[in-house]
Amino acid sequence: MENVLRPLIVIGGSVVLTLAIGWLTDLLLRKADERHSETPLWGLLRRGRVPYQLVLCAAMLRGSYDQARLLHDHRVGIGQALTLVLIGATAWLVVRIAAAIVESTYTRYARAHHDAARVRRVRTQVSLIMRVVTAIVGVVAVAAMLLTFPAMRAAGASLLASAGVLGIVAGVAAQSTLSNMFAGLQIAFGDMVRLGDTVVVDGEWGTVEEITLTFLTVRTWDERRITMPVSYFTSKPFENWSRGTPQMTGIVYWHLDHSAPIEAMREKLRDILRECPAWDGRDYGLAVTDSTPNTIQVRALVTAKDADDIWTVRVTVREQMIRWLTERHASALPRVNTADATLPPGRRTSPDGSPDGAVRRAPETPRTGRG
Repeated sequence: MENVLRPLIVIGGSVVLTLAIGWLTDLLLRKADERHSETPLWGLLRRGRVPYQLVLCAAMLRGSYDQARLLHDHRVGIGQALTLVLIGATAWLVVRIAAAIVESTYTRYARAHHDAARVRRVRTQVSLIMRVVTAIVGVVAVAAMLLTFPAMRAAGASLLASAGVLGIVAGVAAQSTLSNMFAGLQIAFGDMVRLGDTVVVDGEWGTVEEITLTFLTVRTWDERRITMPVSYFTSKPFENWSRGTPQMTGIVYWHLDHSAPIEAMREKLRDILRECPAWDGRDYGLAVTDSTPNTIQVRALVTAKDADDIWTVRVTVREQMIRWLTERHASALPRVNTADATLPPGRRTSPDGSPDGAVRRAPETPRTGRG
């Protein structure tokens, strides 16, 4: 009877005590979250309930398993398994706690600062810091798991002796990967590009959607995703439209006839912008910037608060101005001139239609074929 009750008491007591401690801890975190609503830290810490209970249960079973006297012949193997579970759950819990602290810190910073560019910069740094922390904790946890095996501890001396050679070989083999990792850190703390920035790379316009230690993802306006190594942004030039202030100036061109009503177009541009919500009201203008024998080039300047709005303003101005010209000033649209050419003064036209003084060839006399 004792052989049955002892394992049930040890294992069942560990599980029940784990659930009770987990429930009590979650209750305290919930009350702290309700009392301190200005910070999301306590609510974020509740996400670590599962790894927290797993750590408690594995630790209790690891410490009291010998008292259960269950499967005594496999005591070493079961103890090894519980140790591995304890190490993995601890690493999981550390990552969850670090993520809660970093996320709550970023949230308080975002609430206190209204500069969107600075908030995006901190968000980029926070994302990369969490990836680095997760990678470090994962490597340490795997190393700790491996060192629990006696064979790995015995091989530790030889591994340390050859660590220098292996490091050189690994560095040469992973040169591009290491360069991308250092480039990712440079982007995060050098403030070159941030999450949410509007960039132009290789002629593609889009928004930075994700930044990791090795690659960067740009979401284009047509919902495509362009993934490229972060070393691209440290070795090649690119356009960052969100650098500094997000305000932008856009240009709209028309090729029109020389008779286009420029003053009326300026008034129409003003009316179009007043009815366009995307226009920020800072500035606008319209001028003739070039001319050809057949057309003139008219340029309109408009402003908006960011890249998305400047696109809306440009297409709105272009469409409505063309519609207005078609309806009110159709003669201002470019057309092919088919009128007769006008001669300079003092030149007359001969009866046969050629200009006076033109050299005309006499008609040839047909030959009869006789010598």
